[in-house]
Amino acid sequence: MQAVVGDRLHVHGNVVGHPERTGVIVEVRDAGGAPPYLVEFDDGHTCLVFPGPDAVVEHPARRAKAAPRQRKAKA
Repeated sequence: MQAVVGDRLHVHGNVVGHPERTGVIVEVRDAGGAPPYLVEFDDGHTCLVFPGPDAVVEHPARRAKAAPRQRKAKA
């Protein structure tokens, strides 16, 4: 599991009745992007997380480098 600051952590509920939790990774303690992560969950709670097999790191869509715009020639 690899992450960078700004990725989202999605922890699936693994017991009936336990809700899923999502939050933003605000700190990665390992230089290579491995856990643990400091996560600010959507409910405002912040904690250090060692994600288990029920967790997924969601990478936000990265903007592709757009080619420079070409101007249309005036007719």
